[in-house]
Amino acid sequence: MQRILFLSFILLLASCSKNNATTASNSGNKNPNQSDTIQYGTPFNGVPDPRDAVIYQVNMRCFSAAGNFQGVIDRLDSIKALGANVVYLMPIYPVGQVKSINSPYCIKNDREVGSEFGTLSDLRNLVSDAHNLGMAVILDWITDGTSWDCSWIQNHPSWYVRDNSGTIQSPNGYTDIAELNYQSQEMKDTIISNMKYWVKNANIDGFRCDFADFAPSDFWKQALDTLRKLSPAHRYILLAEGTRPANYASGFDYNFGFNFYGTLKSIYANDKSVQLIDNLNISEYQGAVSDTNQIVRYLTNHDVNSSDGTPLDLFGGKSGSMAAFVVVAYMKGVPFIYNGQEVATPFRLTFPFTSTKIDWSINPDVTAEYKKVIGFRDKNETVRRGKLTSYDTFDVCAFTKTLNADTVFVIDNLRNNTVNFTVPGALSNSSWNDVFSGSTVSLGNQVTLQPYSYMVLENKH
Repeated sequence: MQRILFLSFILLLASCSKNNATTASNSGNKNPNQSDTIQYGTPFNGVPDPRDAVIYQVNMRCFSAAGNFQGVIDRLDSIKALGANVVYLMPIYPVGQVKSINSPYCIKNDREVGSEFGTLSDLRNLVSDAHNLGMAVILDWITDGTSWDCSWIQNHPSWYVRDNSGTIQSPNGYTDIAELNYQSQEMKDTIISNMKYWVKNANIDGFRCDFADFAPSDFWKQALDTLRKLSPAHRYILLAEGTRPANYASGFDYNFGFNFYGTLKSIYANDKSVQLIDNLNISEYQGAVSDTNQIVRYLTNHDVNSSDGTPLDLFGGKSGSMAAFVVVAYMKGVPFIYNGQEVATPFRLTFPFTSTKIDWSINPDVTAEYKKVIGFRDKNETVRRGKLTSYDTFDVCAFTKTLNADTVFVIDNLRNNTVNFTVPGALSNSSWNDVFSGSTVSLGNQVTLQPYSYMVLENKH
């Protein structure tokens, strides 16, 4: 898992009891409307097919001046206008104080809303407003540990990993959290109960599961099967922040494209061959059990933006990062956008994401280009579900997507220099529609591509 060194992986667990009633009491949630059995709201029937999702990550601490749910509510229309249909909220829970570095992944209670973000009522309003705009909402979920001031430390010490002297351990050296012990079935059952809590009490539509490869596959199988058996029935978006092939069989829709991101960086920074992406289009899908199983691909997220740099830093500025995003959006996978990416934020949103705020007024030209690229994906089923045929070269990402009688042909120069691309014989001497300009394009045997330029063509009927 690619994480900034000091970022915590924790379990969002707040109730530390052996049953739901005690858990709710420990969490401090006294609202009688909160229940593990009574459904708040009506399950959203607009959750997209996993192949059709565009996932938008919200880091509330830097998203708005207030850094809270209301700040997100105020910009839901803009997220919708971008073309996203899944809003992913980073951890919304109270952050622990003992040994803390103020990581939003160091969670004291995962059945409670952190006061810095607002209230449960505010979260419900956000979810309802997103649903009214046709967008699903998923929450971050952490399963490797808790904060050191979680009540489980005192009430359920056997739920933690200990060394021979009985000292509770931290996972992978992340000292602000205490590592959970997956030998405890009681602990696992409580985690699952707490996942159900948010489905029932906030009507959310799924989870992005942090460091998913940490927890055993059979745990995820139990957890996700339980969610899918809830009544009334919900549709979900379930994202494993992991690469384990078994995640698909456990019930996840998605694995995370760590390898794609790393490869794309090497193509830009180290002049590696674009054809390396072709290998990933096979290897990253190992273990897929359905054609709805996908890889989530990205240019940035909260981890790598803070540790590695912005898309502008890593992928050739505005024009280079847009060329890279075309691959993310169209080739093979589901696109993921980190807040501020669409305005080409020129600085890092650094951990713990409180010192800088996104300026939404900058670079409207970049925002317009994102809308254009995502908009075509949203309206074109061939891009989302068509059969991929790659014509990649060392410098150019080129491919067709074909569904029934429709073909989309993408030619994308990932180099900061002019490149000549030889059109494959089967596609040469043919006429196409440029999907962005609407003009007719006649392809011969060769195309000259300016630095970081791309063509998106659709066959004429």
